[in-house]
Amino acid sequence: MRTFRRKQQWNALLRIIIFDTTLRDGEQCPGAAMNLREKLEVARQLARLKVDVIEAGFPVISDGDFAAVHAIAKEIKGPVICALARCVPKDIDAASRAIKPAGKRGRIHVFVGTSRTHGETLKKSQGQVLHLAVEGVRRAKRYVTDVEFSAMDATRTDREFLVTVCKAAIAAGATTVNIPDTVGIALPEEMTELIIFLRNEIPEFRNGAVTLSVHCHNDLGLAVANSLAAIKAGATQIECTVNGIGERAGNAALEEVVMAVKTRRERFVGYGTNINTLEIVRSSQLVARLSGLVVQRSKAIVGGNAFAHASGIHQDGVLKMRSAFEIMKPKEVGWRGEKLPLTKHSGRAAVSVRLKYLGFKMTDADVNAIFNRFKEIGDKKKFVYDDDLVALVEGCVNEVPEIWALRHLQISSGTKQVPTAVVQLENGSGLVQDASTGDGPIDAVFKAIYRLTR
Repeated sequence: MRTFRRKQQWNALLRIIIFDTTLRDGEQCPGAAMNLREKLEVARQLARLKVDVIEAGFPVISDGDFAAVHAIAKEIKGPVICALARCVPKDIDAASRAIKPAGKRGRIHVFVGTSRTHGETLKKSQGQVLHLAVEGVRRAKRYVTDVEFSAMDATRTDREFLVTVCKAAIAAGATTVNIPDTVGIALPEEMTELIIFLRNEIPEFRNGAVTLSVHCHNDLGLAVANSLAAIKAGATQIECTVNGIGERAGNAALEEVVMAVKTRRERFVGYGTNINTLEIVRSSQLVARLSGLVVQRSKAIVGGNAFAHASGIHQDGVLKMRSAFEIMKPKEVGWRGEKLPLTKHSGRAAVSVRLKYLGFKMTDADVNAIFNRFKEIGDKKKFVYDDDLVALVEGCVNEVPEIWALRHLQISSGTKQVPTAVVQLENGSGLVQDASTGDGPIDAVFKAIYRLTR
């Protein structure tokens, strides 16, 4: 995901690249691999999210990857569509064929290992690695004007050689040069030093003629911190994934990078992104569902507890003034409704608000009866979830008045249709009806219900 591109001297747009781990192949990231239909579904959502570049896959690796990249390049409008390739002719040729439908929005991303460790693995000298880099960029340039070059394992590469490789790639036609922390070993201060060093040594990075990018892995849990350090030092492209998924411990998480820059704008003066933050949660949930990689509840921004307040003091403060305990608004990233996981420390007000959110119209006496039972359950388990509250209501209140009744439901869904639902509900005020689209028919139904009932 590319996040920042310099627009003028003191104003830069950070460009965000979503790379192919988000549209992943089973070999690239453990878990169930996505099929072509699912990859297209994710790519459509990434376009709605307004990422700048979608690195859609590694075409030479399999027929399935080639087909996915080709289909995404043909259908998806807006983002640049990128294909990955080693600095090997057959890889680059396959990449060019796969992204051809994207036309001028096509990009080829070539890479080669530049550290001594990777050189030994490849059984290549530094001279041979340099030759591969130059020839790889030149070959890609035959097919597209937009060529990205990655010096794999850059953070462990000899700095003088890294400068030599970057300059040679630029001279060969690279329009973006990527500095990956391939094994996730860098610390933020080291990333800052490296980016400043490269900008000082290479004029094209300083004057904006070539985009300087970083690609950080999360082996030490520092991928986002290193990406932000790189931005502060002058990088103008960030490569990341939705939910931070990726090999081993994953990669820099799009949602964390974007919201850190947006929330702490006073520390990133002159920088911003094109990302439509209202689509962040939807993107996270779609990728989690299709990849089979569940988002942990405590995950920043998109985790189920990200905006949850279990402490009674916190809950009371949030109910009175959200900014007392929240640095951003849940709606900014696409969360809808209140989300207060309850514990034995929760107060009566928080329980009452949650019951109201669940749709129960209750008297003070009803709430008091439920609250006493709620405390008993809270002593036995850490969190009291919505299902627990529903069970308490059923056990403590003899008759719960019906608020809404479903009167009509119509669903339209098919391989070439956008899933659509028409819902008609009735309450004390009469019949109401609305329609909505969604990621699937069930999603469309619940969106229509939400629009009617809030």
